Amino acid sequence: MRYEHVCIEAVSCILPPHVVTSDEMEARLAPVYERLGLPAGRLELMTGIRERRFFDPGTLPGTISALTVNRLLDQAQFDRKYIGALFHGSVCRDQLEPATASGVHHAAGLPHQALVLDISNACLGLLNGMVFLANMIEMGQIRAGVVVGTEVGRDLVEGTIEDLLNDPTLTRKSIKNDFASLTIGSGSAAILLCDRSLSRTGHRLLGGNFQTDTSHHELCAGGVEAQKHGDHRPRMQTDSESLLVAGVNLAIPTWEATKKTLGWNNADVDRVFTHQVGKAHRKLLLDQLGLNPELDYPTVETLGNTGAAALPMAWALGIENQILKEHDRVALLGIGSGLNSLMLGVQW
Repeated sequence: MRYEHVCIEAVSCILPPHVVTSDEMEARLAPVYERLGLPAGRLELMTGIRERRFFDPGTLPGTISALTVNRLLDQAQFDRKYIGALFHGSVCRDQLEPATASGVHHAAGLPHQALVLDISNACLGLLNGMVFLANMIEMGQIRAGVVVGTEVGRDLVEGTIEDLLNDPTLTRKSIKNDFASLTIGSGSAAILLCDRSLSRTGHRLLGGNFQTDTSHHELCAGGVEAQKHGDHRPRMQTDSESLLVAGVNLAIPTWEATKKTLGWNNADVDRVFTHQVGKAHRKLLLDQLGLNPELDYPTVETLGNTGAAALPMAWALGIENQILKEHDRVALLGIGSGLNSLMLGVQW
């Protein structure tokens, strides 16, 4: 994928108001820890996650996504009349039908002449949305578009804690598949892409590459099983260790293909933003790709794993904290369960 006419005009995020520490979560799980002989502090020690954030109970993703889109367009002072597509790309959606993007489009007051739909691809939904928008802009089908997504992880985490407390068959081995669910946080992000002729920033999306290894599609699976769990909150089972290795193994050829597409080598990269999973994932990923960890902008320690919003939230916060300089070459390194990897290059 190579683009000549696509600019990234703005990236924005919204952080939830409620902070929940790993210590607080482990205090709730104290009976389980005591029965299984697990040491306190295990969650933060293994993941590096000190805390994560949640929205108010019952908050719908689309409600927050609408706020994020309005903030994005207002901050960029971008005329809504040019928006030709709106994609909603988070794992979490308001309902099965209609598309969550429909309500967001209405709340943001976007044009009727717009393509509106949801994109679902685990933690890559927003990056996939960027590619679809970029393709449409490059082909002249639209002049600008927005991809947005909001992850609301409270129900998943709360449901997992209750399951663990009420499972008398739980063992040190079986709890491992629930561990990743305790790393989940909430958040929202949106990205505005436009044709170069409309851009006032000149931040160019250069292109990228993607690869997949679907032989590992069962390593992480989530959904609603009301008959099994007695409620409609989602649950997730994750083989974290296998997923870590398989994901990084897929990232290696994706990064090599991306560099070839862009004509880059590692020395050309000034900043990277990665999917925020945990400290072990970040270390192994950057080590295997041969990238200096100091180029990364980690947020997982305070936000947890926020799914499809994780990488763009880190990117938005990095922009807000002015870590990007003019002419920086920025690598967006995406990995999602399935397994899929998508990596993009940006000229700031």
